Amino acid sequence: MARNNETYICQSCGAVYAKWAGRCEACGEWNAIQQELTEAGPPGSLTGSSGAGAKSRGKRLEFTPLSGSGEPVPRILTGNAEFDRACGGGLAHGSALLIGGDPGVGKSTLLLQIAAGLADGGQRIAYISGEESPSQIRMRAERLGVQGAPVHLASATSLRDILATLKSERPDAVIIDSIQTLWSDALPAAPGTVTQVRACAHELVRFAKSSGSVVLLVGHVTKDGQIAGPRVVEHMVDAVMYFESEQGRDFRILRAVKNRFGAAHEIGVFEMTSKGLAEVANPSELFLSTNEEPASGAAVFAGIEGTRPVLVEIQALVSPSSLASPRRAVVGWDSARLSMLLAVLDTRADLDFGRHDVFLNVAGGLRIAEPAADLAAAAALCSSLFDAPLAPGRVVFGEVALSGAVRPVNQTEARLKEAKKLGFMGALAPSGAASDSLQVTQAAKLSDLVAWVRDQG
Repeated sequence: MARNNETYICQSCGAVYAKWAGRCEACGEWNAIQQELTEAGPPGSLTGSSGAGAKSRGKRLEFTPLSGSGEPVPRILTGNAEFDRACGGGLAHGSALLIGGDPGVGKSTLLLQIAAGLADGGQRIAYISGEESPSQIRMRAERLGVQGAPVHLASATSLRDILATLKSERPDAVIIDSIQTLWSDALPAAPGTVTQVRACAHELVRFAKSSGSVVLLVGHVTKDGQIAGPRVVEHMVDAVMYFESEQGRDFRILRAVKNRFGAAHEIGVFEMTSKGLAEVANPSELFLSTNEEPASGAAVFAGIEGTRPVLVEIQALVSPSSLASPRRAVVGWDSARLSMLLAVLDTRADLDFGRHDVFLNVAGGLRIAEPAADLAAAAALCSSLFDAPLAPGRVVFGEVALSGAVRPVNQTEARLKEAKKLGFMGALAPSGAASDSLQVTQAAKLSDLVAWVRDQG
């Protein structure tokens, strides 16, 4: 006979406690711990593995040698090049993907367009929504112009009904919008709780592996931007993707933070239009200024997002300050790294930023995380401090060490090729960088950068 176990689970991170507490020790959230009833059932059920058969002997495993030739995983192309790029070359058969993003960013729009593209390509697609009725989905399809695609729609939240339908229909791909709305009648917990999300995700991943169908799960995000629910769900699936946007911007970035079938941190870039999401084949055009008149405090950084080179403009404003503690503001870059870079410029290059307000901005709303942006940020800061505009047609990249040395970065050739493709004529790069088609100025230390900026002005 099944028995109910009372546990207390943090709805933010999934930590389990024996009794209630006001603050979760794992994630630090207040009032996130709630009581849940979990039912222990027989093996093979949705609830647990206790029962009379739990002590039965297991089946002996058959090992295979590591050597041998592995066949490549079959892929399904969606017809959307940016989505396929972020997935690592298309959807892998039998894979499970978790896609999260802020409310209203366009997750449902993107997946409906992907479903229509797959269906038009001859794939059997099931779109199951727990948040919208079929009539609402049809309205969105008419706005996107994909109402003629042979996509099978359903509105359901019962996991048992969904699994029974999928096992009968055997679609090539199924979209679940969203995982937080599903519930299993074998669990006494409420829909959206950690217990329900974990159990429903586990069963859907099992279905994907056993049937070969692709399962795409939509996940809500918390106020911190993380996918809501237990982190174990992210470990279950094969790929975790975040659909990102900056407020007031039309572009969207689909970023793969985990991918068992492709490169992590690969991105796909889209632009939100009245007809839905349009692919952006050349993202650098979004992040570069169209102003032909050179201005001080602007430098073009040749960065890498995943495996894709992207050029973006870094803007800086340095102005005298009357405050005892000058202001420091940064958008799109790490504020701690800006403070470190200013300290290195003051100490190693004999510059005076201590009596100036400093503002740094990454144009276009893109967020940069790689250290290779150090040299471009330093060039923009020096250009604004000297009021010396940099000559147009130059890109800058390189990591700055605390000693003031400029360190080499990876994928130098790809950065220079992207700059050449977009019409740039030269680059300031770390020592060792070279190009047959671009004039490359090598910088070994920050003093080389300062001299280069002064010559440009």
